[in-house]
Amino acid sequence: MPRVIITGAKGRMGQALLTCAKNFRELEVVAAIGRNDDLGAVIGRCDVVIDFSSHTATAGIAELCAKNKKAIVIGTTGFSEAEKLGITSHSGQTPMVLATNYSTGVNTLFWLTRKAAEILGPDFDLEVVEMHHRLKKDAPSGTATTLLEILGDVRKVQLAEALRHGRQGIVGARTQNEIGIHAIRGGDVVGDHTVIYANTGERVELTHKASSRDTFANGALRAAQWLVQQKPGLYDMQDVLGLK
Repeated sequence: MPRVIITGAKGRMGQALLTCAKNFRELEVVAAIGRNDDLGAVIGRCDVVIDFSSHTATAGIAELCAKNKKAIVIGTTGFSEAEKLGITSHSGQTPMVLATNYSTGVNTLFWLTRKAAEILGPDFDLEVVEMHHRLKKDAPSGTATTLLEILGDVRKVQLAEALRHGRQGIVGARTQNEIGIHAIRGGDVVGDHTVIYANTGERVELTHKASSRDTFANGALRAAQWLVQQKPGLYDMQDVLGLK
């Protein structure tokens, strides 16, 4: 039975993980680590760490897991490119799942987003809209960022040049290569994401709405169960679900 340590256990996602883990009889949670707790003192007791702490703490947690040969499932978001490279550099020493969203439905959305962009082609304008609760600190969301990366990859554009973060003033007509991203914050929304493909005379919209953090928690626990059987390397939720 794989043994699990949850970091960020006092946060919203940490609490959801602890609750949902009770339904995973094939997993055993051996420790729940909060901000002031010492992961190093208990890491020897586990097979895999599920990290939903913060983007400032994940690098140290990943390094500790690599040194102790413990698998790690990472659910924190908001990394800079340099931070992400530092974290993923440890995947050569231990199995690592790094995903912006662990929901089965959202990962299906990722797959559909790529297929729709390929099928509809360059004549369709691309826009992404995301909404989250008022307490979310990063924007756009990690999930929206993944959607944008998928669209940019299909269109073969550099996101640094193509992205339009909302629009204000006299911005001129929309260009064919730009991809719009709009972040909305308010209330207690767990997470809504819509990808819009708009052409003259028709529009396609792909939408996922999460009403409970349990969907993310269950996916992360599923990823942990899968990861302990894998060799060292960098994986994502598409690997876990067999969508690649």
